[in-house]
Amino acid sequence: MKNILKKRVLIPVLALTILLTGSAFKTYNNDFFEIAKQIEIFTTLFKELNMNYVDETNPGDLMDNAIKNMLNELDPYTKFYNEQDVEAARIKRTGDYTGVGAQVRILKDKLVIIEPYKDYPADKAGLKAGDEIIKIDGQLVADYKDDAGNLLKGVPNSSAQITYVRQGKTANTTVKRSEIEIDAVPHFSMVDETTGYIVLKKFNAKASQQTGYALKDLKAQGATSIIIDLRGNPGGLLNEAVNIVNLFVPKNQLVVTTKSKVKKYNRTYYTKRDPIDTEIPVVVLINGSSASASEIVSGTLQDLDRAVVVGSRSFGKGLVQRPKKLTYGTQLKVTISRYYTPSGRCIQALDYWNKDDKGNAVRVKQKDYNVFKTKNGRKVFDGGGVFPDEALEYSKNSAITKAILSNQSVFDYATKYYYSHTNIDDINNWALKDSDFQDFKSFLKDSDFSFETDTEKSLKKALEVAKTENLDDDIQRDYNTLIKNLNNSKLKAVDDNKSQLMSLLSDEIIKRYVYREGLYDYYKLNNEEIKQATQILANPTKYNRYLN
Repeated sequence: MKNILKKRVLIPVLALTILLTGSAFKTYNNDFFEIAKQIEIFTTLFKELNMNYVDETNPGDLMDNAIKNMLNELDPYTKFYNEQDVEAARIKRTGDYTGVGAQVRILKDKLVIIEPYKDYPADKAGLKAGDEIIKIDGQLVADYKDDAGNLLKGVPNSSAQITYVRQGKTANTTVKRSEIEIDAVPHFSMVDETTGYIVLKKFNAKASQQTGYALKDLKAQGATSIIIDLRGNPGGLLNEAVNIVNLFVPKNQLVVTTKSKVKKYNRTYYTKRDPIDTEIPVVVLINGSSASASEIVSGTLQDLDRAVVVGSRSFGKGLVQRPKKLTYGTQLKVTISRYYTPSGRCIQALDYWNKDDKGNAVRVKQKDYNVFKTKNGRKVFDGGGVFPDEALEYSKNSAITKAILSNQSVFDYATKYYYSHTNIDDINNWALKDSDFQDFKSFLKDSDFSFETDTEKSLKKALEVAKTENLDDDIQRDYNTLIKNLNNSKLKAVDDNKSQLMSLLSDEIIKRYVYREGLYDYYKLNNEEIKQATQILANPTKYNRYLN
């Protein structure tokens, strides 16, 4: 009943409430009467609901959920932040927070350690990836109604008593909290005698400073070419993206333009500083998880013919958000504009304002892409993320791979592998065997991994319609045959994506033994994208051919 009230009653009348902040009255002046009317309706409804509903209500929770459900009707980046959310967002921007130094997945009844950072509190306390935290300072995670991740936070040098489950056994440990500094550049080093490698994982306030330092250091070590790894980077601060582009292009170069229906948000961003190096050859690595600021950097360097982009098509987020302060320490992060790279293209891939019959945003169709030109006249396209100059098929996650990843099967198998293989003697020369892949397939089967294809969904829908029309049993028999064939195809799809799955499994397993730092060292010897980038940079003629 409460869910119905939240979605059917509160959401419609709340939909215009947030418009009252800041300059909204100016922007929506023509709708002033309608706004005032809806606010009055909402105020009286909310009052009557909380005074008269048969059970006790929590006004804060009702409001929080109503607002967040309302915003779900828009794009996924327009969000409401309560007081706790505001602090979490601040941490994400600055890269500093007080905690245990681990990436954690928050589930309904436990916190799962995804990755403990080397030499940080969780690591020093002996916690490992796959550990399931069930109690913190006597508080059962399953009974905690708010964000259980907050239980791990606290003042520096305070201790947290942790109860966790590892491989079915319960254990206890004490974690001493500390200030945690999250690096935007967790790794940089030389791939070979002339090629430098920079991993840029996020665009926080330290991103351009750390990238600049890495670039200077690598040049001092003898680097005459650079690989920038933006794979898996979800983005962050737009200004930091501009500053990173500025490391490689001259002052006063247009980097990105933002366009909005509110004129004051229309901005042009130019480089403002002297660059470090405008000539050094650069390859930028991207994949389907490279988004937002990552796409500004890769797309702009591509538009200016300043770098060769390698990998698979990026995510396609061409929207810009800005925080708006609300009352009582809350905030609204609202999408205010779209951004455009120097060629004039917007790489937004999903159309959140035209949704399918299930309410999902539709992807911009390839036939609707527009052609733009780089500085040297090369063709680039809008509407679908940044397309690499050198597209690598194995960099693109297939549908079956995405399903396996979202089901956490790769992570869970890596945990199983780690506890059944106590040591790896030479991590850089280690590789999974065919027998390990067969074991992984058995693991998928035993864990009841399921993956429903779009074809399967369509067949189910057709069968339901056939039943309502009282068609004969032949339809059911044909359906069963088709589903059986589809299941066989899905098993074959796992084999067809063996190399990609083996790579993902290897990455996750290696982190268990030598942390993320060791994974980057492993990449330099074994990662296919880095091998391809190194080959391009080693051949100046080939490199220049991409750019002309």
